[in-house]
Amino acid sequence: MARPQFVPTDDQRRMVKSLEAYGLKQEQTANIIGLRSTKTLRKHFRKELTLGGPEANAKVAQTAYQMAISGKHPSLTMFWLKTRAGWREVQQPEASPASAPAFIVSIEKEAA
Repeated sequence: MARPQFVPTDDQRRMVKSLEAYGLKQEQTANIIGLRSTKTLRKHFRKELTLGGPEANAKVAQTAYQMAISGKHPSLTMFWLKTRAGWREVQQPEASPASAPAFIVSIEKEAA
């Protein structure tokens, strides 16, 4: 007798999308959902696996952006500008003397 066809529920779809967003491996996600194979997971949850990570990244980026433009988080503002706007800190070379200091040699006469 054949195994019954797997039919994913809405709760399983939400769970797979969340687990993908959290960065779990597909083997782990399949185990949590109760599937024996990642092939079955990919077959029935393709959309959730495809969108979970990018949607999570978009939400985090949205939060970071809001924090950066609020003016309350200067370190995040600088992080955003460095990573997204290409800003960088330029190190100014230390001021060095224009020439080397004078080197004086003196010769003492021997007493006779």
